[in-house]
Parts: sequence; structure tokens; C-alpha cells
Amino acid sequence: MSLHSDNCSGASPAVMAAIIRANEGSQQSYGDDTIMDEVRAQIRATFEAPEAAVYLVATGTAANSLAMSISCPPWGAMFAHRNAHVIIDECGAPEFFTNGAKLIPVEGDNGKITPETLGQALMRIVQGDVHSVQRGMLTLTNVTEAGTVYTAAEVAALTAAARALNMPSHMDGARFANAIVATNASPAQMTWRAGVDVLSFGGTKNGCLGVEAVVIFDPAKAWEFELRRKRGGHLFSKHRYLSAQMLAYLADDHWLQNARNANRMAADLATGLGKIGVALRNPAQANILFPLWPASRAQHQGAALMEDRLITSWNTTPADISTYLAAVSA
Repeated sequence: MSLHSDNCSGASPAVMAAIIRANEGSQQSYGDDTIMDEVRAQIRATFEAPEAAVYLVATGTAANSLAMSISCPPWGAMFAHRNAHVIIDECGAPEFFTNGAKLIPVEGDNGKITPETLGQALMRIVQGDVHSVQRGMLTLTNVTEAGTVYTAAEVAALTAAARALNMPSHMDGARFANAIVATNASPAQMTWRAGVDVLSFGGTKNGCLGVEAVVIFDPAKAWEFELRRKRGGHLFSKHRYLSAQMLAYLADDHWLQNARNANRMAADLATGLGKIGVALRNPAQANILFPLWPASRAQHQGAALMEDRLITSWNTTPADISTYLAAVSA
């Protein structure tokens, strides 16, 4: 059992079985496999976006950075929450893939940008001055790094502010399934209907072995993405193994079932922590919790259990939660 990260969980049996099936016989390479045709059709249906361009990569860093590279010029500013994954945990990859665009941190409580804080950040970027980067794009993370969730209405308000200044919007959806389950919004409502131009649709953290989809709602950007993916070294030769994962992930709402379990286990964990007097730094809205442990925790024999961040996964069980809470209580 691990509550350290949903990156620590294994792949679901359905996904593993799909990989084994894909290993039989042969398929066309570089994304021309017949499984990818099914993935493309399924994602378009799921998002109610029949014209969307759909591509697969193996990592969230590649998905975010390539998606952002088609959204912002090298002299542009990329606005993100100051604690967003693209700022804190991507080792400069968005800047690298955009050939030098600048990430601009935006303030906001509980990991969320607001129209007010976005407006303040936008006004700090001087337009028409050759000495300054120019306004480029907005990127939102849902679920946020604080474990909170943007509603579709909140996303729409932020993308509208960006669009008013001719800026496109990207969503880092590494935990997109958890956000959909938490808000009960449809994938379309959370994305293109709310003004999102390109989505990084996560699978790895929610039961896949290693696959992320980039869903581009403006197909005019598709060819540029294909070139950038190849040039960046993220076009898989044996692409069918990515396709097989994503198809199994989408089949029979497997992606939503996995997220429901992760969110439900986090809610149970939050309730259990509350019963033993441990509050949370941020609201428990998805599958990430930030406990406020006692200041004396370093002196406790079980201090290693008291991590700053606890994350439940698709395969976390009620027994796991009970065992953890009992250990912390002891």
C-alpha cells in the first residue's frame, strides 16, 4: 500500500490485458495502427468533438509541453498558477518545447487562479514593448496541485478573460478523470464548451501503464503538433501499445470508475483524519489531501507515515484506508 502518489500504483488488469492482446500479430507503426483509429473515434465521442485531433504520448511532461508549444510563440508569456505542475515539476520542459516562452506565475488560494488574479498578472506584461515578452496563453491544471477542482463555470470565466486578449487556453488534465467525477461535468462542458483549446488528457495516474492523450479542439493545429511530436522524440514506433492502453482506459467508462474509487477513498481518508483531529490545508475535492499534522510529528516514532501530501489511487481499498488510519492513530 502507498498513499505517497498515484504514480506509485500499478496498471489496471484491463489495461494490462489490452497490452497483451495488442502484442499479438503485427500492426502498422507510428500511430497508423487500427487500435488508434478506435481511440480517436472514442475520444471524439467522449468529448462530443467530431473534428478534434487526437494524439498519444507516453508522459505527462510531453503532453503538456507539446500542447503548450502549439499554443504560444517563443516570445510569449504562459500564465499558470504559481504552484502548477508546469512551473514546479517539469524541469523547464514547457520553456524548452516552446523555444523560450516564459512561464508567468499567477496567485490564487487553494491552487486556483481567479479572474482577478489572472487580470493582475496580465496587466504586468507590457504589450507592444520589444523588451518584454507578450501575452501568449493560459494554462490551467485540473485537478490542481492543491487537490482542489475547477468547475466548468470557473474554467469558462478564466478562458473568457484569456480569449478577450486573443490568448488560447490549455488544460493540464493529468487527473482530468478525477475532476470530472468531482464536478459531475461532462468532458465537453469541462473543455471546449468552457473555452479550452487543447487538453492533456491523463491516463498514467489513473490506471494506465504510461499513456497520455493530447486532444486538440482546433484541428488547424494538428499538423504542427505532429511535426513537433516527431521532432521532440515523442512519436512511438510501436504506437499500438499506447493505443491499446488508451482504448482499454476509455472502454466501459473504466477511466471514470477508476477516478470514482480514488476520489471516494480520499473522502473516506479525509473523514477518518478529521475523527482523529487532523485537519486539511485545502478542501478535499478529489484524490489529493494535504494534512495539517501536529508540529511535534518529527518526534513521533511513526513520523514517516505523516507525509505532507496523501494521494489515493484507482486501486486504493477501504482496508488500505483503515490500516493507514489505525497506524497513524497508534
